[in-house]
Amino acid sequence: MQSNSTIDLNKITTIIFDVDGTLYDQSRLRKKMAVALLRYYAIRPWKLKDVLILHHFRAEREKMAGATCGNLEMVQYDWCAAKGNFSLDRIRQVVNHWMFQFPTKYLAACTYPGVKSFFKVLRENNIRIGIYSDYEAVEKLNAMDLAADLVISSTHKDVDRLKPNPEGLLYITQKLDVKPEECLFIGDREELDGECAKSAGMPYLIVDKKPFNEFDFYHVLTNKLQSSKAKPEFV
Repeated sequence: MQSNSTIDLNKITTIIFDVDGTLYDQSRLRKKMAVALLRYYAIRPWKLKDVLILHHFRAEREKMAGATCGNLEMVQYDWCAAKGNFSLDRIRQVVNHWMFQFPTKYLAACTYPGVKSFFKVLRENNIRIGIYSDYEAVEKLNAMDLAADLVISSTHKDVDRLKPNPEGLLYITQKLDVKPEECLFIGDREELDGECAKSAGMPYLIVDKKPFNEFDFYHVLTNKLQSSKAKPEFV
């Protein structure tokens, strides 16, 4: 487990999660989506420009890591439109369907082993759950049958910044009335989630990347949390 410090779980009152690649296996989902896209566009070649839209939308967002641009919810589509002859309406339609709606049918099967039981243990120990995702995450959580006390994305009007800018994490601490040092942020990318937590003054963990059938990160963390309630335990 990558971490920025020794973490005393007895002092943690809130755990904040990233979503994509953190709560579910993103590579597993992408394989399923690649098959779905191939099947759809193989018989609709006149719509292949949609695949370019998806590529540019993701790629431009990655390039703008940490951006503070104002009205991110709208500007992210402008970034994509500037890369080709794409109308904003078409970009929104394609992104909404292929990135936010269609993938939810696969998320239950891609959820990392141990996530649901870990959420259950957090509830049993009165540890609050926050979500800070790059993208809107409410429907994704519903698809994985997970619930949180607060769900925030980078495009939220009161955040309006991309990771690793720490504003999203700090916004969650303000809303839940907790100090950053009382929280633990769990993500999957050191350069985004790790740096975001460091800037917020918050302990963090980066999930271990293992094949789905060997993934034990949440089982290990559950055992450590349960042990910490009986005696001091450190990650």
